[in-house]
Amino acid sequence: MKLTVILGPMKSGKSFDLISFFSPLKYSNTKYALYQPKRNVRDEGIESRSGLFLDAEKVESLAHIGDSDFSVVGIDEIHMFDPKEVAHIEQALANGKEVVVSGLDMDYKGEMFTTVRRLLELGPTEVRYKRAVCNDCKKISATHTQVYDKGVPVTEGMPPVIPDDGTFGYEPVCRSCFVKTAR
Repeated sequence: MKLTVILGPMKSGKSFDLISFFSPLKYSNTKYALYQPKRNVRDEGIESRSGLFLDAEKVESLAHIGDSDFSVVGIDEIHMFDPKEVAHIEQALANGKEVVVSGLDMDYKGEMFTTVRRLLELGPTEVRYKRAVCNDCKKISATHTQVYDKGVPVTEGMPPVIPDDGTFGYEPVCRSCFVKTAR
């Protein structure tokens, strides 16, 4: 079936796109479900910075989506799921479901999340790459999410998925303004 992937840095409109896709389904006969990882403690549902909101079920695993009776499945914050969860998305697609996912594509080091890479290996029908306004130069060209600890860019020593509990700051930045990990 159809797989749509919406990627980009924070504040780029990924959740807005997901909400825009699913909002009309509330008024249709289409059976759908929306999911977020339990690891996402920032939101109670799918919430856009523009104020739009849709309820979503918090789950640790996507194991049940392939056999569910939903014809369309939405998944927010896909980068927070374990890479093994992509197998459940593949099964849902094999069972004829339409799947729409959104999330960050790169981690704080500017490297693609393994979950996202595996998702792209499924050969999505559509990939929408969003950009945001760079927090530093103010151009609409932000492709990265810079993580800050007390105002200083963090370039190493973080867990694979950084907690969104107020410990760190996050801002979208362009490729030129992004502070990379020394390799």
